[in-house]
Amino acid sequence: MNATSFMELGLRPELLRAVAESGYTIPTPIQQQAIPLVLAGRDVMGGAQTGTGKTAGFALPILQRLAPHASSSPSPARHPVRALILAPTRELAIQVEESIKEYGKYTGLRSTCVFGGVDIKQQLAIVRAGVEILVATPGRLLDHVEQKSVNLGQVEILVLDEADRMLDMGFIPDIKRIMRLLPPAAKRQNLLFSATFSNEIKKLADELLNQPQLIEVARRNTAAELVVQTAYKVPQDAKRALLEHIVRSRNVWQVLCFVRTKHGASRLARQLEKDGLATSAIHGDKTQIARLEALSAFKDGKLQVLVATDVAARGLDIEDMPLVVNYELPHVPEDYIHRIGRTGRAGATGEAMSFVAPEEEKYLVEIEKLLRKKVAIVVAEGFDPSAARSERPVRSAHDKPTHSARESRVPRTPREPRPPRINDKARERVPSADARHAERELAYARNPDQPITTRDDGAAPNRSALIHGHPAHGRGDTKRPVPALLMKRPAPEAEKV
Repeated sequence: MNATSFMELGLRPELLRAVAESGYTIPTPIQQQAIPLVLAGRDVMGGAQTGTGKTAGFALPILQRLAPHASSSPSPARHPVRALILAPTRELAIQVEESIKEYGKYTGLRSTCVFGGVDIKQQLAIVRAGVEILVATPGRLLDHVEQKSVNLGQVEILVLDEADRMLDMGFIPDIKRIMRLLPPAAKRQNLLFSATFSNEIKKLADELLNQPQLIEVARRNTAAELVVQTAYKVPQDAKRALLEHIVRSRNVWQVLCFVRTKHGASRLARQLEKDGLATSAIHGDKTQIARLEALSAFKDGKLQVLVATDVAARGLDIEDMPLVVNYELPHVPEDYIHRIGRTGRAGATGEAMSFVAPEEEKYLVEIEKLLRKKVAIVVAEGFDPSAARSERPVRSAHDKPTHSARESRVPRTPREPRPPRINDKARERVPSADARHAERELAYARNPDQPITTRDDGAAPNRSALIHGHPAHGRGDTKRPVPALLMKRPAPEAEKV
């Protein structure tokens, strides 16, 4: 079906009104094929290039099918969960739910989004009040199931969005647990959408979907045609200088820069801030509030650079974002497609650059095999990599010095060893050889086996006083005995009769 308008797809007037207010007039190829099938109640396995409107491809027909169930009653029983949409990341879940609210604002249907990283108490009241459409990440959904705040027994439509990412992130066991809480597959409609397909995804579809209709509007695992792709071969230690040169020379804002690790994202953002660029970072260790604040500032054009890990490669939808930079190439070629798909969305043009260090050239080869075409190698005008490498890098207190920096230090002159220090009091306590000899002689003389002599007053001293060297019961002796050596004499042999 080649529809030239959303009206030809048979959508309700309230949906057409919301779509028109969103600025969309002509449905994309994935929307043209998916919407009629979903309206017909068929299971769908849809694949298309990222940024081509997959969300509207399932959101609009879901709103159409559930519109008759809309109710103004405040009772939660009148608003059971009828459509469940599972997304792998918080950002994607938030984006999907925002689209559903935008398209369904005139239908009267309730929707909400639940995800981890925030206090679940903030979500409990909304979920318990009842929603017809629930967008969730798998882990947080299971948390709500344990809290008994959500009942999935009346779900009519299930959507797995970015299913390949769920597979990569290890969500399949959680998804299968959720499946056991839903009505049987034959009694519900199942939709699976993804930008890339693999053999593992097809196996998952065979388990979860009921005779799905396959939709592929473009060759599998291809990037958007409106994105201009280039690559710069540059040493690793000159990448930051190249990024700064490109941003400043073009005076460009809203540059999305991808790195592989969370620590690398925070470090690069700190360094760019010190270089004078308005920068922030988002990654898995950031709190949800911090991530939302960074995304909001980026969307509002307050940031020149947003440094992100692949957590932002899915679900980040920013209108007219001009440039995506692969500061570090991903190890998985499919992630490259999702990264550059953040630009050139909804029919707009975009640009994607990749900084390729010598040790990363093997990843570029794998990406070109997936794309089935070469990525153009270009040279940045006015940029000298050797000069950038010779400059001393700006480091923060959190960065460790490099090996070359340690070698450049002036060696210190070794100090002369200090003589051992002996405490004066400890020196006084150490007896000399003559004193130790005299003490042994005195101890032998005070041997308890010797007869006990009388004191000056004629009384016999206490045995404990002689042994322990102190007077008994506080009575003072003028001559305090030295502790004696306790020696046992052998028992005398019995006299022979």
